[in-house]
Amino acid sequence: MGAMGWVRRVLVVEDQPFMRGLVAEALRGAEFDVHDCASASEAISMFAAVDPDVLVTDIDLGSRPNGVELAHVVKSLSPGCAIVFLTNYPSEAPFSELPAGSTFVNKSSLDSVDGLISAVNSTLVELPVTVTPPVESGAAKLGALTRVQLDILRLIAEGWSNAEIAKQRGSSMRSVEKAVSRTFEALGLNRNPDVNPRVAAATLYSRTFGLPAPADSDQ
Repeated sequence: MGAMGWVRRVLVVEDQPFMRGLVAEALRGAEFDVHDCASASEAISMFAAVDPDVLVTDIDLGSRPNGVELAHVVKSLSPGCAIVFLTNYPSEAPFSELPAGSTFVNKSSLDSVDGLISAVNSTLVELPVTVTPPVESGAAKLGALTRVQLDILRLIAEGWSNAEIAKQRGSSMRSVEKAVSRTFEALGLNRNPDVNPRVAAATLYSRTFGLPAPADSDQ
């Protein structure tokens, strides 16, 4: 029985096996009854059997539904289930649709597993927390981007040209060029003539989210 007086059931949803194992092991060490899976669809199928007290999910699960969409499904099935987003995204700013009372934790901002356990426990007693990178860090700059800018940055990191991005998004070249320029400006990458903003942006994205899949311009 957990320190809060009952067996606390947690459903962990993370598409990266190594991270999923780390999170599950940390929560088991804190006396949670842990159930884990790799996708939102799998989580939904097993939800009734698990009946978790708390959902710990990444936002980007590699496929749809994503973690935010999963959280809304979970809230519709069990309004009392606590929600913890454990993600590489540096800020919750691009996700205005997060369920009320959710906790947001940036993975790289955790000093230890104790920080994760503390965040989960706080959420369970309806004291949600937000853990984000220091404001001066490169990752924090990404947190100020819009969803569109983050998507464009992802495509740049995957190696897409502006023409390919325009085709992928069904946009004009002019609108993509403007969006790319605004993205670079938001990241402060247009201010140093010695810096290639496209390379710097791709590097920043990869350091924060990991290396994206190789580009395929035939898609």
